[in-house]
Amino acid sequence: MSKAKKAAGAAKLHKDKMACNKPKKTPGHKTKSHVVKACEDGKEKIIRFGQQGVKGAGKNPTTAKDKARKKSYYARHNAQDSKPSKMSARFWSHKVKWMILSGMLFTDAIMQCLPNARFLV
Repeated sequence: MSKAKKAAGAAKLHKDKMACNKPKKTPGHKTKSHVVKACEDGKEKIIRFGQQGVKGAGKNPTTAKDKARKKSYYARHNAQDSKPSKMSARFWSHKVKWMILSGMLFTDAIMQCLPNARFLV
């Protein structure tokens, strides 16, 4: 698929067709790596988050470099707040890029481990 087609697909997100609180990768977007339709208390909002090409350190970083990256991320994004709103990019960035299997979405991780397990996802 060409870059132009990917970009056109990324631009044509329809809030009505997206599932609530299900983040998706956006490889065709110029700057943001993920998009989600955040739903909370009857409100809906499209949120783009994450820097394109950057992976989070994951839930349990092993190297000193990854531990330092995670510490810096938390310092920059006011991660002391234990109850961020689902309507914020900070919530989704933390959940998707820094807490789930080294930056992969759960379904992507399953597919990587079990490539023939399409019926599970």
